[in-house]
Amino acid sequence: MARQDITEALGRLDDLTRRLRTQCPWDREQDERSIVPHTVEEAYELADAAHSGDDAKLVDELGDVLFQVYFLALLLEERDAGSLVGVADHAREKLIRRHPHVFGHREARTAGDVVRNWNQIKREDERGGAIFGDIPENLPSTLYAKKVLKRAESAGFRLPGGSSRLGRLRTGQYSDAQDPGERLLAAVRGAVEAGVDPELALRQAADRFKDEVDGA
Repeated sequence: MARQDITEALGRLDDLTRRLRTQCPWDREQDERSIVPHTVEEAYELADAAHSGDDAKLVDELGDVLFQVYFLALLLEERDAGSLVGVADHAREKLIRRHPHVFGHREARTAGDVVRNWNQIKREDERGGAIFGDIPENLPSTLYAKKVLKRAESAGFRLPGGSSRLGRLRTGQYSDAQDPGERLLAAVRGAVEAGVDPELALRQAADRFKDEVDGA
């Protein structure tokens, strides 16, 4: 696709976003706190489209998410706190920093090497060496657990097991069959190790159960 076509299409979306912000009563009233629930909803709909195999639906949902990015960036611009240009440049710089095997001199022969480099860069360069850093409290529980597990594992700790929980973290053998929370955490770990998003997996399982009940 020609660069000019991309630039013109994105420019038209920018023009539309600015017009809606000034001329639509609902859009004028929005701020980050009021709009972000719609952003989250659109992200879930995009995830569903990606798993559906329906390309037309994927195009539609990608457009909805893209508009959310433009709108939120415009809110930043209005209070001189950022802009779409700043958002794009920041994303570009972050991607360059996290791909030293492409833009630098670090070697990565496999996808696993890329993931290890990525996690190390995030922990050392962006979280000051902290294992966890800031994890959004409003994430769904499965996604929150996924982030905790992946960040712990990138620092050499796994879920978990011995005399104390911390002392057993490297063994990966801990379990407490009496604690539903521990079983859920172990299930999230299983999903992560299988390369499956636990939130989507649980929703899909619930949908399958719903269909079975409806068909009974």
